Amino acid sequence: MNWNELRIFLSVARHGNLIAAGRALKMDPTTVSRRVSSLEAVLQQALFERTHEGFVLTSHGRALLSHAQEMESIASRIELASASRKTLSGQLRVSVSEGFGAYFIAPHLAEFSAAHPQLDIDLVASNGFLNPSKREADLAILLTRPRRGLLKVRKLTGYGLGLYAPSARGDWLAALVEGSLRESDIPFVGYVPDFIYAPELRYLDEIESGLEASVRSTSIIAQQELIAGGAGIGVLPHFMASREPALTHIRPDISIRRDFWLAIHRDVAGQPRVQAFIEWLGEIVMREAGLVAANGLPSPQEGPGQLGSKRDEH
Repeated sequence: MNWNELRIFLSVARHGNLIAAGRALKMDPTTVSRRVSSLEAVLQQALFERTHEGFVLTSHGRALLSHAQEMESIASRIELASASRKTLSGQLRVSVSEGFGAYFIAPHLAEFSAAHPQLDIDLVASNGFLNPSKREADLAILLTRPRRGLLKVRKLTGYGLGLYAPSARGDWLAALVEGSLRESDIPFVGYVPDFIYAPELRYLDEIESGLEASVRSTSIIAQQELIAGGAGIGVLPHFMASREPALTHIRPDISIRRDFWLAIHRDVAGQPRVQAFIEWLGEIVMREAGLVAANGLPSPQEGPGQLGSKRDEH
């Protein structure tokens, strides 16, 4: 048994199926299956149950998982000690919310990729997050500050959200200058309540008690398109909506603040590729401070000069 076999075992354990594990390892799924079976033959133990849902760890597999993770930590430290800071290579996986990933990170990512052409970058921008505690991602940008796990956590930045309406609906813009949103009879766009994946996304009661969305989507990008297309009004992050000419920011008295938290597993926090991405991201956030902040302006308590000054270990 060698480290390469354990690396394959870890990938299958994390992804739960051969296709995803093979993609992460850059191996054919058939090869991954063969290597797992070979490891089981060497150990004379079944490490996985093959089910219709995928590969599920057996009790022997769970026991091996903890030892394999320890070896992975050692391998990470060896990589850190021997890596060159001039040439970054390997894979970097970043988990981030759909809106922040698509509208903030993605437009700038070309410059980081060009600076490190030998580095493979996975930007996983979705509803929900990969778990850095389980090493599903090298780092995650979260809406909620994690309280558990072998993580290094720091506040990345605050950001602002506001109420937006379709620019083409002048009648709505005039009707919404003041007064109750709930009594305006104008449709409200928001999240599907059953699929809200973070409590920070439940902000309608902060705007007006009893306010409910009648046009709903699990996707913040879809919500923006719905509002721009005239389906209703809704709450959007300024970093998404402020540059969209089809949207108009209304009711500046309604302002919502939230935070993004940067979480990194302690074993990979010092890796050059992780550090390089964090430093680059910090520069982008400082450069675009006015875009992410409430009402398009940085707050006096949280200017870009303080970015990353809050750091905690758990």
